[in-house]
Amino acid sequence: MAKSDSEIHNFRKKSFDYIRKDLTPKNEYWMEQKIADRLLKIEAFCKEKSGRKLQKNAMPVREAVVVIKENTSMQDLHNLSKRLEDELKIRVFQIAIHKDEGHYDKDTKEWKPNYHAHLVADWQDLETGKTLKHQSFHYSKMQDLASECLGMERGVSGSLTRLEAVEFKIKKREEDLKILEERCNEMQQEIDSKKAEDLIVKESDFLGFQKIKTDKTIENYKKAIKSNNLQILKNKTELESKEKQIAELKTKIESLKNEVFFFKNKNSTLLTNATVFAVEKKKYLESVVNIIQKTINNERLKVSFYERLKSKDFKISDEVARICEKISKDNNIPFSAFEEVFRDSEKMAKIFTLLRFGEKRNSQPEEINIERKSKLGR
Repeated sequence: MAKSDSEIHNFRKKSFDYIRKDLTPKNEYWMEQKIADRLLKIEAFCKEKSGRKLQKNAMPVREAVVVIKENTSMQDLHNLSKRLEDELKIRVFQIAIHKDEGHYDKDTKEWKPNYHAHLVADWQDLETGKTLKHQSFHYSKMQDLASECLGMERGVSGSLTRLEAVEFKIKKREEDLKILEERCNEMQQEIDSKKAEDLIVKESDFLGFQKIKTDKTIENYKKAIKSNNLQILKNKTELESKEKQIAELKTKIESLKNEVFFFKNKNSTLLTNATVFAVEKKKYLESVVNIIQKTINNERLKVSFYERLKSKDFKISDEVARICEKISKDNNIPFSAFEEVFRDSEKMAKIFTLLRFGEKRNSQPEEINIERKSKLGR
């Protein structure tokens, strides 16, 4: 069950040792309601609907962590949220995208990012007031939806770029391997070559004849062999690390090739099949409308919105334009998509009405609620 203190981690309300602070600005957050407030609402609805209190062992608010890609956007996660609500009645009310966690590889010291997102959801059945009862196949469905909504990237160009980058890395690693092998061979040859003569200690006797000082020569050889063995061990470790990296990169490149093939086929279908194109276009525009609505609901929870609303200079059209510009920038949505949405007068009217009046269930911002409660208390 998700607890209120998970918001401290998810929304970075304090500093943690395991995150890279320089990457934290890349994180993204969205909150419709706090966990504590949602639980109060769930408990009240359960009492109203069933006439009973929510069971102590019930878990009406749950949290999931999904693996994402570097370019996964908030829109992608809102799309997943909508599918979860439409198909499984699970309502996500908090999303936190984390791109500042990971670890440094022990061998290469290279940063290995752990891109993921936290989804906090309401599992209350709105028909009964009780917690949703899902079977194992429902959880399988959740994984399918996550894979479908987050496992794909728009277009082929991004995949091709990453493919070229991986190929470059493999080439570089193979060059490093070759250098390491040559270094090992050189060191081995030094021991066997005339350079080994430098290790021999000779002294002249009183007649001028040179004699080998056995004890000092043996000591020199011991030091040389020990140093050589340590270097060989170090090189061997580096060699194994490079081989491991190459194997991982080759696996990744194969995956990217499959991804490119998939998108080429998908693009071909979109270009040649008008029906498929129309369906995909409709789905995409619906997802744009969905994120506009969610962003507006989120904006209406802020005191700053109500301050702008009271201003004489406030214009609904300017506010919508500002919101759409922010969504476009944060989610790489072309502005032509918004133009397409607003060509539909019905959709445009709904969006403008939502911004001006909100939804029926929409509440005033927390700060205003607190102020009202304090006045009532007086």
